[in-house]
Amino acid sequence: MYRPTRREMRAMGKFEARELSDALFRRLAQIAPEDPRFSYVRGTVIELNMPLVRFVAARFRHRPEELDDILQVGTIGLIKAVDGFDPERGVEFVTYAIPTISGEIKRFFRDTSWPLRVPRSVQEHYLAAARASDRLEQDLGRLPDTAELAAELHVSEAEAAEGLDAGRLCRCDSLDSLRDDDSDDAGSALINRLGDCDPGLELAELRVAAKPFLSRLPERERTVLLLRFWGGLTQSEIATEIGVSQMHVSRILAATLDGLREQIEGHPAEGEE
Repeated sequence: MYRPTRREMRAMGKFEARELSDALFRRLAQIAPEDPRFSYVRGTVIELNMPLVRFVAARFRHRPEELDDILQVGTIGLIKAVDGFDPERGVEFVTYAIPTISGEIKRFFRDTSWPLRVPRSVQEHYLAAARASDRLEQDLGRLPDTAELAAELHVSEAEAAEGLDAGRLCRCDSLDSLRDDDSDDAGSALINRLGDCDPGLELAELRVAAKPFLSRLPERERTVLLLRFWGGLTQSEIATEIGVSQMHVSRILAATLDGLREQIEGHPAEGEE
């Protein structure tokens, strides 16, 4: 049987390659596995459909794993698809192969790419649910619902849902990842939705820590401090209030705060000797 060269296979159009693949599958079904021709035809089918591996692997190019590793795992998925495909079922090989290749790559990520250290029992719970979901998706042609997944695993629907949730809880989202739900924040990056430190908290701590020492300060320094941190005035407003330059207010604040810091740090906390 004539086998196209790799160059000829790469030069084939999509439909031409599909027709040749279908013919080879029909031929493969007529050959006994122990016949030397079986391996020859099987190898040709695998090589002819390698573009499917590259097509599926491209979906995962954002992952940190090396593309060569993803292609290698995807090739294993293609081999499994070739060995498990039944032309008599009336399903095109591409329809059968793409979920099989994708599932093999996803299993590779699930088994080796946990970004957090989690208990082995949690990993196994998740992996069992995920693999059952892959099998059902292959059979149903769609993602299974919770009831179907529970029946496949012989567990309750709550346990099946927990199995999948375990994997989601053990994975880190990038701060640059976009929200894709229907909320007002949809399409915005997580980092843009994070809260910020409230500067008022530090100010409140300063007020509490400094209050016992205010009476020890000279009148001008105490006035500047009260206007700045209790009155909320800017340095320029304080300068106008007390009749000095803004630069002078800045120096008074810096020296006063340094002095307070030394007193606070050198003063024993309540209950200390």
